[in-house]
Amino acid sequence: MSDVERKIQLTLNGSQVEFPDSGDTLLGVLRDTLHLRSVKDGCSPQGQCGCCTVLVDGQPRVACVTPARRVKGRTITTIEGLPAEVQAEWGQAFCDTGGSQCGFCTPGIVVRLEALRIKGTEPEDLPSVEQALLAHMCRCTGWQTITETWKRIHSPDLLIADRDFEAAARRASIEGGAAQVVGPEVALGQGGFAADTAPKDCLVAVLDSDRQWHVGETLAEARAAAGKVQGRRTTFDPTWPIELPEGDWVSTLQTTWVEPAYLETDASWCDPGGQPVTSLANGGAFGAKVNSFTTAAASELANLHGRAVLALASREDTVHMGPKRPPVAGAMAADGTGILRVGFSGPVPAEALEAVAAVAPGLIVEAVNIPGPPTSTDLRAALWAEAYVLASGVSAQPMKSPSGATASAEVGDQGIEVTVSCGEILDETVLRSYCIGAAHMALSWVKSEGIAVDDTGEVHDLTVRSFGVLRAVDTPPIGVKIIPGEGDPVNGSDAVFAAVAAAVGQAELGQSSSPAKQAGQNSFHRWPTGVMISK
Repeated sequence: MSDVERKIQLTLNGSQVEFPDSGDTLLGVLRDTLHLRSVKDGCSPQGQCGCCTVLVDGQPRVACVTPARRVKGRTITTIEGLPAEVQAEWGQAFCDTGGSQCGFCTPGIVVRLEALRIKGTEPEDLPSVEQALLAHMCRCTGWQTITETWKRIHSPDLLIADRDFEAAARRASIEGGAAQVVGPEVALGQGGFAADTAPKDCLVAVLDSDRQWHVGETLAEARAAAGKVQGRRTTFDPTWPIELPEGDWVSTLQTTWVEPAYLETDASWCDPGGQPVTSLANGGAFGAKVNSFTTAAASELANLHGRAVLALASREDTVHMGPKRPPVAGAMAADGTGILRVGFSGPVPAEALEAVAAVAPGLIVEAVNIPGPPTSTDLRAALWAEAYVLASGVSAQPMKSPSGATASAEVGDQGIEVTVSCGEILDETVLRSYCIGAAHMALSWVKSEGIAVDDTGEVHDLTVRSFGVLRAVDTPPIGVKIIPGEGDPVNGSDAVFAAVAAAVGQAELGQSSSPAKQAGQNSFHRWPTGVMISK
């Protein structure tokens, strides 16, 4: 009997199910055969992001690296299989703390934390929670609100009631740069992601190694047609591709390419003659999906085949083709004049130039065309955050973003303290969550984030863990003070991002014995520093 004719039986969420043994992974079976969309695919088959975590006989396991035939006869539990009251508790707790923003990673986290709760882990045992989170990746929240959710789930009497979710969603959309839903259902995986909302009978399109689309009736069939083996690549150290301008500078900064590291890989689907579903879904991907390569593909392929088509990128595709934060080499003199060289193909957009001028009017921006992945100034605070960092190396000055938000940050032995004012608050929980996430992203940017690109411009860091995003165990406590402002609400988390980056850079410089410091310079030199903060 062939593999295709063999059947696999198991218990899924309390019911017996049977399906053909096609050699697929448990993730493939759950999502594509049984249509359980709470189980997310963020890195398949790297087994590194934790978004596909399920329980196998009560133990957490990532489904993307688990062959379905290996769990034959066993009991599988996804978030849908948890008791309704347990789902409601977790959804409410995550919502109350701001522990879920886009909601892509949280279903897997909920499953793992519920296993921890069943095991009897104490509410105060946050080190065990942080250790459990090592199996997961969250880009949005900065981890702290997730550990706060663990404490909140044990104190249901503290749950917030009568919250204005319309106002919360408005604040989330302002901070995320795209329409976003806020509510308990988001943490349970119901954020409306493109790959989740595609019709069950749609065609699926994937890219081959030459970045050509191949279409199949199923994801497995499309991957077979593409002939591409999904997997890992070895890495080497990141480089700083742009040289600093010569001159008598007080403050300098060099950065490398940075991967936005959003968890939901690019995806879009479209009906023939229709409008493609946005790849932004329930989050803005920090500006990286403003022009996703999957939307045009979904439209063209749907018109070509006369059927709905889901264009789905793998993690490697997203890294190769998605835009990165541009590398820079900037320098500023004592009078505030200077040069910011930016890795960018073509002229820097006028909007980005205006934003730089708003925070550092003496900087001249120069585009440098270098071999490498695509870059974009749409990413969070791109270029104007770097400009503020340079200016803060010359003289202490408050952070006022181009949107009009103000922020300050202090870095100490006990963690990072942030103050922000950005107009009408709308929803304090959402704003606080975004500010904590922005502080974590800034800290991670300075200390550890960067991707390796070779001399030909090819990216070699293709796995989630190779991007350098700080883990929960490496993230210090982050305090946020929100000051109500006058006027309409504006984005505040980008201002926090810039303020924290500058403060962390100055703190690193204060601990440094570099020649620049000995010479009396305030130079930041090269980021990432590669130095972790330990609690």
